[in-house]
Amino acid sequence: MFSGLDLTTGDFGDQMFCEMAISLDLIDLQLLEALQLDADRSNVELARVVSLSPAATLNRVRRLKESGVISHIVARLDPTLAGFPLHVYVTVTVQGHDDAGHRRFEEAVRGMPEVISADWVTGETDAILIVVAREVAELQRVLIRLSTRGGATRMMTMLRLQELKPVSPLPLAMSD
Repeated sequence: MFSGLDLTTGDFGDQMFCEMAISLDLIDLQLLEALQLDADRSNVELARVVSLSPAATLNRVRRLKESGVISHIVARLDPTLAGFPLHVYVTVTVQGHDDAGHRRFEEAVRGMPEVISADWVTGETDAILIVVAREVAELQRVLIRLSTRGGATRMMTMLRLQELKPVSPLPLAMSD
């Protein structure tokens, strides 16, 4: 279920088709592309990339963070090398398609550190989760908690075999 989506009235909520909070110029786009490729760059290095002073670059990056265009700067870990060899996609149908049922499921998911990503979706399933686990027994405990605490009525698990394409930068450059 996509929260805020009402196909009968055409109300797509605040989450779809929203306008950007700030306008982005060529320098902003260059900064965003550079940070997507390597967010560990120093401010001086970023300044060289966009041909601005370090102070001006710092102000630009700060503005992009404050506006929410840059939402997080994090290190991506390899789950297997970090001790989580099981990487599983879980599609979930929740019990009761009402606010209380969705809140219950959301609270359960947010309380499980093994669920590293979760999205509400449209279609035959309500949510798609990415779950990591050290062993099958740990995965089984997560699935049981999703059912008992979260109200999941149907789940389908898919074991990730190998990364096909890593998370990629947004295609910010304007196409011709």
